[in-house]
Amino acid sequence: MSIRLIVGLGNIGPEYEDTRHNAGFWLADLVARSLGAPFRREKGFHGELAKAGSVFVLKPSTYMNRSGQAVGALAAFYKIAPEEILVAHDELDLPPGTVKIKQGGGHAGHNGLKDIQARLGSPDFWRVRIGIGHPRELGMAQEVADFVLHRPGREHRELIDQCIDRVAEVIPDAIGGSMQVAMMKLHAKKKPA
Repeated sequence: MSIRLIVGLGNIGPEYEDTRHNAGFWLADLVARSLGAPFRREKGFHGELAKAGSVFVLKPSTYMNRSGQAVGALAAFYKIAPEEILVAHDELDLPPGTVKIKQGGGHAGHNGLKDIQARLGSPDFWRVRIGIGHPRELGMAQEVADFVLHRPGREHRELIDQCIDRVAEVIPDAIGGSMQVAMMKLHAKKKPA
């Protein structure tokens, strides 16, 4: 099955633009640029939407915990099945410089994923898990909620950006219906030294 909808999760507003929680937005921006598709505000779909042929790229304009409102509205209107949706999000359980694609599974406490799963009535959408690290694993005393809503340091931002670039390279495979190929290419690459 081809990917028809790519969703980047994040929080709206300039104060959140460069925070770790917006890693999904960073990927959505890169994918839309590579497809030559500008974002337009779409109130009916509660977000910013870019369209290239039969592929949509969505950045919900709701806050993270209401992301499913945008995804559910677009999927219902265009009859997009959960298996045709790829959601990019920040992942605490992966260190910066690591990225994984998987289908289905739980939400691991990620409120954006939780809401999307509830609105779609299915956990079977694909996820791009962009590692941002966990404050405890990184030797920080910061609370998780505070950590995700702050900018990463330069070194971590570079690692996250490299992951996003790698994902963008395999998006054509995902759009072309070759998710297994996209996964193999992405997971075969080692994180930078």
